[in-house]
Amino acid sequence: MFQIDIKTHNTVEMIDITKDLQDIVEKSNIKYGLCIIFYSHTTAGLTINENADPSVKSDILMETNSMMHFSFCK
Repeated sequence: MFQIDIKTHNTVEMIDITKDLQDIVEKSNIKYGLCIIFYSHTTAGLTINENADPSVKSDILMETNSMMHFSFCK
């Protein structure tokens, strides 16, 4: 099993871990299989995105911030 530790700097942010995962898969020497990702934080989330359109990241962050603001204003 491999582990990566990620430091966050904002309340809501998206961090690209593609390179970290590619490095782990390469180090494992496994040619075929699954890469299962588990995070042990109650408020973390995982999205899978092709990163072809840079506006997708900002759209997701904007909507997330909007939903958080709405829930705090109730």
